[in-house]
Amino acid sequence: MISINNVTVSFSGTDLFNDITFVINPKDRIGLTGKNGAGKSTLLKTIIGIQPIDKGSITIPEDCTVGYLPQQMELPSERTVIEETLTCFEDAVKLEEEISKLNIEIAERTDYESDDYMRLIHSLTEKSERLELIGGSKRNADAEVVLKGLGFRQEDFQRKVSEFSGGWKMRIVLAKCILRKPKVFLLDEPTNHLDIESIQWLEDYLKDYAGAVVLISHDRTFLDNVTKRTIEISLGKIYDYNASYTKYLELRKERRQQQIAAYENQQKIIQDTEDFIERFRYKPTKSNQVQSRIKMLDKMERLEVDLEDNSSIHFRFPPAPRSGQVVVKTDHLTKAFGEKVVLDDVEFVLERGEKVAFVGRNGEGKTTFSRCIIGQIPYDGELKIGYNVSIGYYAQNQDELLDLNKTVFQTLDDIATGDMRTKVRDILGAFLFGGEDIDKKVKVLSGGERARLEMAKLLFQPYSLLVLDEPTNHLDIRSKDILKQALLAYDGTIILVSHDRDFLNGLAETVYEFRDHKIKQYKGDINYFLEKKKLQSMKEFEAAGGNGKNVSTQKSQSNSAATNGSNSSDGISGRDGVHTVSTTSVSSGKVDYFAKKEREKLLRKLKSNVEKSEQRIQDLETQLSEVQAKLQLPENQTDMSLFEQYDTIKKQLENEMSVWEDASMQYEEAVG
Repeated sequence: MISINNVTVSFSGTDLFNDITFVINPKDRIGLTGKNGAGKSTLLKTIIGIQPIDKGSITIPEDCTVGYLPQQMELPSERTVIEETLTCFEDAVKLEEEISKLNIEIAERTDYESDDYMRLIHSLTEKSERLELIGGSKRNADAEVVLKGLGFRQEDFQRKVSEFSGGWKMRIVLAKCILRKPKVFLLDEPTNHLDIESIQWLEDYLKDYAGAVVLISHDRTFLDNVTKRTIEISLGKIYDYNASYTKYLELRKERRQQQIAAYENQQKIIQDTEDFIERFRYKPTKSNQVQSRIKMLDKMERLEVDLEDNSSIHFRFPPAPRSGQVVVKTDHLTKAFGEKVVLDDVEFVLERGEKVAFVGRNGEGKTTFSRCIIGQIPYDGELKIGYNVSIGYYAQNQDELLDLNKTVFQTLDDIATGDMRTKVRDILGAFLFGGEDIDKKVKVLSGGERARLEMAKLLFQPYSLLVLDEPTNHLDIRSKDILKQALLAYDGTIILVSHDRDFLNGLAETVYEFRDHKIKQYKGDINYFLEKKKLQSMKEFEAAGGNGKNVSTQKSQSNSAATNGSNSSDGISGRDGVHTVSTTSVSSGKVDYFAKKEREKLLRKLKSNVEKSEQRIQDLETQLSEVQAKLQLPENQTDMSLFEQYDTIKKQLENEMSVWEDASMQYEEAVG
């Protein structure tokens, strides 16, 4: 579909890519991998035409549409969210206008057998099929489904785009990209500003997408769930593997071992041959054999082992000062911004040595609660920091907190005191800032470089509590793995705000979910949380009515509540609206019986909702066809009431289609 042929891209005389070639095929699922700075984003920019190439060519067929999501973008707009999203349907609007004109022209014609009339009919059919293909006939419903999947609420649709942060604006751009349904998606770090639920929704969408997908991501789980082909960029070359990310790591290791073995074997043959030549060079009886071996060496194609970029960050957090047993405790903590309540009557206790994760949809209060803990914003209620607790904080918006006009060295030197001033260069080196890099201005650093610089600041003072808000954004997979190992070795207390499932797995021992102004504790790792919430896909989440609870979840919660009482340690109790059953009064068999009956009741209700919606759609389509037939009559062309009736029924049909999609999804997922 898209051919990249012998492409070379250079910066300041240094090749970023050197003579690379590969093809993007229809329905490919390609993950681009490599260290920060290897050129992944640049490669996408060359394909889309933003970045010029020095040599080679990139061939894109005329009928191949390409959707591109950059890592950073500006979206200044006074439109509402839904208005901005619908701008992606410009082609559909034009098609509808053309179809309307054709309908009017056809209705006025009587030369039904003429070639001209048949040409009009053919054009109308072609444009109608194209409109249906791009989803223009139900664009409002599609836009709402995508926006909700990416985390927007219904009430957000009428808010101005300018009211949202950069991360949420990125979601709007992603929604527009999805709704255009291009033949090739080029996605640069699409998960950076998404929460777990939205990431899972995007995973499901991309897995089933009809076109090709090329994506950059440092989320290992996301890559494994979406991609089937991995292209590694390293030291100006590419290595193409027909495998997902985890399988690619295994294949790369095997390939390198085979390369080394073949190289070492050839080197032994060369050495033995050279020894023979040297030994018998001056013996006339061996002259023919010597000459034969000399020719053999001249003709031999020398094997090489691919250079491997092994540079990586390397650090350990300073030992944590011993704090009191209780590190953070809140009583009835509430936080509102004006009339918008974010946290309401929150109870929370964090003890020494715990490593916990804050998860939940964006906007539910994870960052707000973190900022309350570090004393950055005021709140109502009580929040107590324990004895001898010192807090190190990594902010999600670290780009905004760094002084862009300082150099890399100045950024750390300004916070260093005492003996630490002599270690600034060593620490910078550990975070891959060496040589001339330390004199770079912060404003020219990439997102990954800024993230590493902000992380390095945490090493200049020992902390007993680390509060890390999205620390893995912009870090490559290798750097994330090293950060994870450093946190596992850290002997203090940790609060992690993150949506990276692979990063959290095995690191956070307890998960706190933020939802509906409250927090809820899950005594287990991220996989336990996902299992409890039945969030293996975003479809299951939507089928559960938006709160992550389905029949099987309710059953497990009922059993848990029965075992642990209303104050169970994992926070699941009757207060959540789940009926609590005492094990002393009801046998497990009866619990199973009740659960089965509840499930059957739920399935009947969901199936009925689908059937009712299908009937309403059928009725509305009949009404629409009748009005459309009237509009085609010449005598009705000026009857504005018919046009208004047509528009009203069409909107009702679009809304009912959205209702049917939701009802069908809920029923399918409940059936399982």
